[in-house]
Amino acid sequence: MPEASIFIIDDEPGILRLCKRLLERANFEVDGVVEPEMGLEILHEKHYDLLLVDIRMPGMDGFKVIEQTRQMQPDIAVVIMTGYGTIETAIKALRQGADGLILKPFEKGSALVKAVQEALNERWQKQEVARLRTIRPLLSIAENLFSETRTEVLIDQILRAIKSHLRSDHAAIYQRDAGESFITLLGSEGKALPEEHARAKAGIIGRADHWKVPIWINREGPGDPEFKVLLDEYDLSGLICVPIDRGEGALVFTAARNKSEPGYQLVDVEMFGLLARQADIALENSRLYGELRDYVRQVEQSQRALIQAEKMSAVGRLTASIAHEVNNPLQAVQNCLHLSEREELSEEKRADYLALAHEELDRLMNTVQRMLDFYRPGALQKKKTNIADLLEKVLALLEKQLSNSNVEVVRKFDQNLPEVRVVSNQIQQVFFNLVLNAMDIMKDGGQLTISVKVKDPHIWIEFQDTGPGVAPEVQETIFEPFVSSNEDGTGLGLSVSFGILTAHGGGLELIQNKNKGACFRVMIPLEAIE
Repeated sequence: MPEASIFIIDDEPGILRLCKRLLERANFEVDGVVEPEMGLEILHEKHYDLLLVDIRMPGMDGFKVIEQTRQMQPDIAVVIMTGYGTIETAIKALRQGADGLILKPFEKGSALVKAVQEALNERWQKQEVARLRTIRPLLSIAENLFSETRTEVLIDQILRAIKSHLRSDHAAIYQRDAGESFITLLGSEGKALPEEHARAKAGIIGRADHWKVPIWINREGPGDPEFKVLLDEYDLSGLICVPIDRGEGALVFTAARNKSEPGYQLVDVEMFGLLARQADIALENSRLYGELRDYVRQVEQSQRALIQAEKMSAVGRLTASIAHEVNNPLQAVQNCLHLSEREELSEEKRADYLALAHEELDRLMNTVQRMLDFYRPGALQKKKTNIADLLEKVLALLEKQLSNSNVEVVRKFDQNLPEVRVVSNQIQQVFFNLVLNAMDIMKDGGQLTISVKVKDPHIWIEFQDTGPGVAPEVQETIFEPFVSSNEDGTGLGLSVSFGILTAHGGGLELIQNKNKGACFRVMIPLEAIE
């Protein structure tokens, strides 16, 4: 593969053939002409890396050729050949931007090759410096683009970045969606090329998308004559189209300068390619973020709907449970009163029915009172309390019932337990409920192990029984009102206990364990709750 492309203009055919032969041996791609006007026409249509030009030529000297070539190809390296080596010639060559000078005739062929290589190296170094200067601001631009997640705002930022970074008067972004054959305008600032230039495989935008390569045209310089007509039509000096492939879809970024501005250089095309790729990533991030945001919004809406449905379901279950719990004793009272009114009954039997009605009324009043206690906030003042002492008090009060039920209590209390700030009567009620539940569930006796330990930021009190455990179908709703695994229970004890502990900033949970029986864990915060 040739190292670089070189174009030679020299009015002496012998010198032209010699230079061409020497440079081709050095693995350069070489073209050349003897007429300066013809050479400029070729340079207008084709890009080269280096121009090797003679100074003294009839009709047009080398300096004039260099001046016009620079207008068409600003990045081209230039080496001047002259048979009149003077200081004035060298100074003028430097002012014209020449990268090297060699005297004719050549003493050695290697001198020409060396001069060309040094000129190319110097030109490439200058281009690298220009690239680095452009990359630095590009990094900050990319950072700003990646931080924006709103697509509409991001598009405006990209267009402004193109205009600023490439010193352009016009910028636009075109998009072809996956599976589509037409390209649409996504956004623009300044002039945007009309739709006929964005048709699939047609027009400069459609061609860039189809060929998957950037298209770069300047008014003065190499480029497709078909596309150069656009520059005259829209009064532009240069235009760049950079396509970015997106699988089946694509983006095409364009930048253009007004006729009064200089055309684009190769470094501009390279930097535009970098900027376009960063912009594409930022747009894709914005799209993904938007999808995620929509998904989260849908999830939140679904959660709200589920919570509302669960609330309504809980209200329905609660209402049905209340109706059931209240209706049973009311029906019993009604039946007892109806029977007691029968004239044929003896006074003793009538007294039995009335006593039974009183019992059912007491049960109804007790149920209503338990419902009033359900989730009642702790309005009483909290005081520092020793949990171990409170448990001992509860166990002492229930000692006879535990003994009659053949329930053995095993205590596992940590030493030096800290005091906690609670409403002791309410926490005592929680302990009563849990011990009574364990005692009721172990109908044939058993063992109740009560463990107390500090698990920062709480004190844990665990009640482990050796009963049959909690049925799987009840575990999910065990803390709801009127849900009980004991057929004789009201189903309010655990609900009331849960509400009390929640009001204290703690919690109550059913612990899954491998042991036989059920284990309930009470959590009371160590910090004071005001």
